[in-house]
Amino acid sequence: MAEYLLMVASQVGTVFLMMAVGFGLARGGKLNPLGIPQLTNLLLNAVLPCMLIDSLQLERTPELMGAMGYAALLAAVLYVLYCLLVVPLFRRQPGPTCKALQFGVLYGNVGFMGIPLVQMVLGDHAMIFGVINLVVFNVFNWSHGVLLMGGKEQVSLKQAVVNPGILGILAGLTFFLGGITLPPMVGNAVDFLGSMNTPLAMVIIGAQMASADWVSTFRDKNILAAAALKLLAMPLLTALLLCPIHPEPDLYCTLVILSGVPTASITAMFAQRYGQDVNRSAQMVTLSTLCSIVTLPCFGVLAAVLSGGV
Repeated sequence: MAEYLLMVASQVGTVFLMMAVGFGLARGGKLNPLGIPQLTNLLLNAVLPCMLIDSLQLERTPELMGAMGYAALLAAVLYVLYCLLVVPLFRRQPGPTCKALQFGVLYGNVGFMGIPLVQMVLGDHAMIFGVINLVVFNVFNWSHGVLLMGGKEQVSLKQAVVNPGILGILAGLTFFLGGITLPPMVGNAVDFLGSMNTPLAMVIIGAQMASADWVSTFRDKNILAAAALKLLAMPLLTALLLCPIHPEPDLYCTLVILSGVPTASITAMFAQRYGQDVNRSAQMVTLSTLCSIVTLPCFGVLAAVLSGGV
């Protein structure tokens, strides 16, 4: 168990070292605020779709199809439960703050931090479970998440489907279900671009953290409470709920790890877009990302122990 803890901690530490590069570049003026949105666009519109397509370049088998369907079902049930559980949270706060904190507790950084971490800790074979979880995340994020932040008049089927993450997954699933293997030249290009997902995402997150107001972040009890719920309560609840079901170890560990990743950076983007509390959204992203260096290894080990993986 100690060896596994060190291994997970080492992988999380690697992730944070990459964040430190972005943090240092931003603090040193080598990566300015105008460059971060451009890098984010590169990540969202090219790198992430390529990573998703490449991860689905697998041989289709009945066993794999069944595992993917089961993973999607479990993830969807968990998200429905999460959505219900956040309803009473932070109701004493002003509306914009309440919505921002609820969103931050519910939606984690699955695509940019969760999937790379699953790949590093569990291996490439577990990536398929991370990808399936990302599908469910996107559906809920662009439907329930938009409803929470912007109201029902803002919910759109088009934006729930027509976004880079979903389009990349649809393309990957089309190739997977059709048994289509990309030609070597195309496949290599997709693979190389997709491999940028982890380092580029971490550099961007680190750069975003460089402008944070750390003093006010650590003084805000609501931010601290929301971060604790996201990093401690969510993965613990997920681990306990899945125990009686006994999913295979890789699926179990993937769902627990992804439930405990820090608040998604899109929280602040949605808050800006729909007129909610942008400041506290950004603070929650920053604080939860920093604190996850301690919590993620712990829950990675807990998941492995409860699933029988170690």
